Amino acid sequence: MNEYSDNELIYKYKQSKDVLLVGELYKRYTRFVFLVAMKYLKNQEDSKEAVMMIFEKLVQDLLKHEIENFKSWLHVVTKNFCLQQLRQNQAFQKKHHEYENFSVSFMENETNLHHTSVQENEQKYQALEKAMNQLNSEQKICIELFYLQEKSYKEVVELTGFDLNKVKSSIQNGKRNLKLNMQKLGIILFFLSFFDQNSFILVSVS
Repeated sequence: MNEYSDNELIYKYKQSKDVLLVGELYKRYTRFVFLVAMKYLKNQEDSKEAVMMIFEKLVQDLLKHEIENFKSWLHVVTKNFCLQQLRQNQAFQKKHHEYENFSVSFMENETNLHHTSVQENEQKYQALEKAMNQLNSEQKICIELFYLQEKSYKEVVELTGFDLNKVKSSIQNGKRNLKLNMQKLGIILFFLSFFDQNSFILVSVS
């Protein structure tokens, strides 16, 4: 197989679906894909994992695309894969950071916070996240935008495409359902009126 050109390997693979032919491409371009991945991911372990995942994708992708220059095409595939991974990681980190701030801001208002263990605080944080995930999609996104990201009603309308009444209803119902969810999980969510009526407090159920 090492005597075949890239295009010949791809052609024969489309005809036979023999994954050994993809394996030959893997041997030829493992280092190439790794170096491209390193350029974007900046991490050896993540780049090694990217190499494996990209060539797993090729088993299907090679059957779908007409490819004239495999190396150039593979470069684009690798680049797009890495950018997608970065976006997903950034979205996850942002969401985790939002939940963390959300939870901490509640707990800072708890009078007995200093008597609460780190483990108990983490349990409250996890309970809050679990309770949020039990909301329906409309309520969850409106609660996240309005309270976590401190968007105005107008901004929530623009970001979601919901009308104003739908946004207000989703927030109101979401608050009520979130409180019920928290009660079921052993934590009560109290909505307090501070400066902008957007602050909350978490306390354990006694």
